[in-house]
Amino acid sequence: MSLPRLILAPVDFSEPSEQAVKVAADYASRLGADLLLVHAVPAIPKLPSPSEIFREAEYEEALLQDARQRLETLAQGLAKKGVRAATEVGIANDVGMEILRIAEHHHVDLIVIATHGMTGWHKLVFGSVAEKVVKLASTPVLVLRTSPKADEETSSRAASSVVAR
Repeated sequence: MSLPRLILAPVDFSEPSEQAVKVAADYASRLGADLLLVHAVPAIPKLPSPSEIFREAEYEEALLQDARQRLETLAQGLAKKGVRAATEVGIANDVGMEILRIAEHHHVDLIVIATHGMTGWHKLVFGSVAEKVVKLASTPVLVLRTSPKADEETSSRAASSVVAR
């Protein structure tokens, strides 16, 4: 196996994924590789006509713009540290499959992904994006595991930031 030239780091803007980006950026810097930061926005199902008041298209576009801006800010911060980083935002019902699609499209050499340490019914109901990526990727995957407690803290902080907006 040769050294990676392109490393993909999925970002969901949680603390564990930000830590994974730091590891991926460190690898990219040391190996002279490029970094591809990827975020997958969950697809919003088409709603029945009475609920068009919700304006799902506008909401979806706002999610995409927010993700693009946040990824671009992250990439600019990495550029200041000498890391070449590109960004891509996808839309998918299945985030794991979207990450894999983007990885294959760009011929990625390594994926660095965080797992949130889900256990019990959370994992049963929601599954694991990292687990799917590991099982189905055609390229090596480095998984950075966080503890379930760290995931709970991240979730409560995320909920607080949503309420604050």
